[in-house]
Amino acid sequence: MKIVVTANGTDLDAPASPVFGRCAAYVFVDTETVQSEAMENPAIGAPSGAGIQAAQFVIERGAQAVVTGNVGPNAFGVFQASGVPVYLFGGGTVRDAVEAYKTGQLQPVGGANVQGGMGMGAGMGMGRGMGGGRGMGRGMGRGMGRGMGMGMGRGADGAFPRTPPPPPTSTVGPAPSREEETASLEDMAGALRKQLAEVMERLDRLEKEE
Repeated sequence: MKIVVTANGTDLDAPASPVFGRCAAYVFVDTETVQSEAMENPAIGAPSGAGIQAAQFVIERGAQAVVTGNVGPNAFGVFQASGVPVYLFGGGTVRDAVEAYKTGQLQPVGGANVQGGMGMGAGMGMGRGMGGGRGMGRGMGRGMGRGMGMGMGRGADGAFPRTPPPPPTSTVGPAPSREEETASLEDMAGALRKQLAEVMERLDRLEKEE
C-alpha cells in the first residue's frame, strides 16, 4: 500500500511534519517494501488554497492514505471525496509514522482537526508563470493572481466565472457576531476554492486534448 507522510525532510529519518498543506515535503512510502520517494510540496507558497492543492497533488501521485499532524476542512474534503483516509500522527520521524500506521496504532479521523482559511493573503501565488501567462490570459487558470486569484478573465468554458454572492446584510436586528461572520466568509472562501479547482481541472483536460 502506498501512503504519504508529511515531512520536514526528504527521507525516512526526517521529522514528520505537524501540518499538511504547508509542510516542506511529502514522503511516499510503500508499506510492504518500505521504499520511499520524497517530493517537495508545490503548494507551500500558495497565497490561498494550499490544502486543496496539496491534497490533489498527493492523490494524483497515488497516495492511498495520508499520515500527518493536522488537516484542515478543505484538504479533508478533497480526501473524503476521493476515498483516501487521513491518520493523525503525534510526532517522530517519517519512519516512526510508517511503523505506527503498519502496526495499527493510528486511527482514521472523521473530519478536520484544525480551522480552515489559514494562510490567505495577498501575493503572486505559485502556479505556472507566477500569476502571469496562462493565469492572466485565461482567467482562473494556473496563476493564482493577486489575493484569491479570481475573476481575472474568462474561464475555460468561455464564460466569466460566477462567484458566490456576499453574505446578506440586514438593517433589522443585531449585527452578526464575529464567529458568524467568520463562518460565512469561510463558506464563501471554500466555494471559491471549489470553483477554482473545477476550472483548473477543465483547463488540464483541454490542454491534454490539444
